[in-house]
Amino acid sequence: MRSLKSLLKIKLPDRLARKKLILDDKTVFYVFNKIIAEEFGLIGKQKFTPDYFSNKTLFVKAENSAWSSEIWINRGKIIAKINQEIGEEAVERIKMK
Repeated sequence: MRSLKSLLKIKLPDRLARKKLILDDKTVFYVFNKIIAEEFGLIGKQKFTPDYFSNKTLFVKAENSAWSSEIWINRGKIIAKINQEIGEEAVERIKMK
């Protein structure tokens, strides 16, 4: 007969794997800023401000239209890196304000 402790060791990782991660704005903003710093450096990090996150859409403010275009052109790569860092499909769209 197995002990309760041995059964819990087997079942616990299965439960953790099924548990969904609840994302908040701060987590997505932190990852976004990290990715922007990697892609555009410190200057790029100063030019973009994540503003709002809702329904898998990240709203970002840019200093001007030129920087807004940079995000728009690279949005697919940025979204992929954010989702890879978080570990799930958290962001589907980036919209500029």
